Amino acid sequence: MGKLSAFSVPLKTMPEGTHEFAYHLDKQFFVTMESADVRDANLDVRLTVVYKHDLYNLAFHITGTVTLLCDRCLDDLVFPIDTTYDIAVKYGEDYDETDELLIIPEADNTLNVSYMIYDTASLAIPLKHVHPMGKCNRAMSALLRKHRAVKDDEDAALAETLIDEMETMDVDSVDEAPSSSGATDPRWDGLKKLSGIDSDSE
Repeated sequence: MGKLSAFSVPLKTMPEGTHEFAYHLDKQFFVTMESADVRDANLDVRLTVVYKHDLYNLAFHITGTVTLLCDRCLDDLVFPIDTTYDIAVKYGEDYDETDELLIIPEADNTLNVSYMIYDTASLAIPLKHVHPMGKCNRAMSALLRKHRAVKDDEDAALAETLIDEMETMDVDSVDEAPSSSGATDPRWDGLKKLSGIDSDSE
């Protein structure tokens, strides 16, 4: 937590009123958080804390950009972030949390908001990272189209082969038991004996 100590808000020593905090997030913040998606960041965080009657109302506003990896062309994708998050905090006997209220123990003099900031920024990033149409790396897009064309041809050829095999298959020969006039599979004879059928009676 040493690397994130700058995100500790001194709630216990805070007088009633409105207090402003500002943070800047770069690549190192997301490295510390072990984020695999964010390759770089240039984010500004404004935190407003309103303390009144034993309740701390925290309002986060995050703006800027993060650099991701495009899922389609694998080039850098700069994605804009403009998001907010509000939560109330109060002291109690033990930790407890809902969507709107966080209760922390009386022994905690400060509240580290780094994880709130990280979660808020992460939730603003879509699951699928792709450039707008026409903005992907042209060389990579051409290779992708070529690969898809080859794959589509292979799938079509495989489907045609399977259809041909199904049409030439003798369905009756699949359903019928081996003929008694020819050699029989010993396993088939064993099944007949189990079912009470005498192979010699045929």
